[in-house]
Amino acid sequence: MAEEIKFLGFENWVRHMFDHEASEPKWYFEPQAPVWIGPPDLNVEYITRLFENPVSVLSKYSDAQLNQGFWFLVSNGASDCMFALMEESIPIEKRLRCVKSFVSVFDKIFAARCSPHLSHLDEPGASPINLACYMWWDIIPFGGSPNTPSGNLLNAAALSVMTETLDLESIACQESALHGLGHWHAAYPAEVELIIDRFLSSHRKLRPETVNYAKSARCGCVQ
Repeated sequence: MAEEIKFLGFENWVRHMFDHEASEPKWYFEPQAPVWIGPPDLNVEYITRLFENPVSVLSKYSDAQLNQGFWFLVSNGASDCMFALMEESIPIEKRLRCVKSFVSVFDKIFAARCSPHLSHLDEPGASPINLACYMWWDIIPFGGSPNTPSGNLLNAAALSVMTETLDLESIACQESALHGLGHWHAAYPAEVELIIDRFLSSHRKLRPETVNYAKSARCGCVQ
């Protein structure tokens, strides 16, 4: 039976998330892989701490390890960490700070380490970390129509993060934001259309492929 881990100090928690050989199948799908079941409030605290200052903690890991680690941390198909953002017992201020900390991950990690390739086109030669960047808003287990009292606030914070990400000089980060906005369109059509219209009007030197993807996201036509 797999070991259940209920508490780790911050440094050991980071190692649990990222310090693994990048391989297929992923380490966390192995039957005997240890399972992190730490409390939601600790997840919010650690995620925020990591994301607000990611470079000093994550610089030693390869792009492939970061891709694997972010996928594990963010996706509800790999861990339950991000469900903590919907935990109503945690003050909304702490959860909003956690969501807002995503900006520094895109700015300091993804913008610096992703290669200038578009993942929705499967362009060859992309860095492994591009995939986690591209899929961030697709695999995170919240978004769209709110189903809790704090849902609108969390989604507004997420939309703000995507808006800031669009201003980064990174093709991969812009694509990630557009991908997320496309998924948020069903619940927030007016907001998404305004964000993308402003992006297109203020960025005149985009690749045609990025412009086309933005137009698809503007109507929610992304996968």
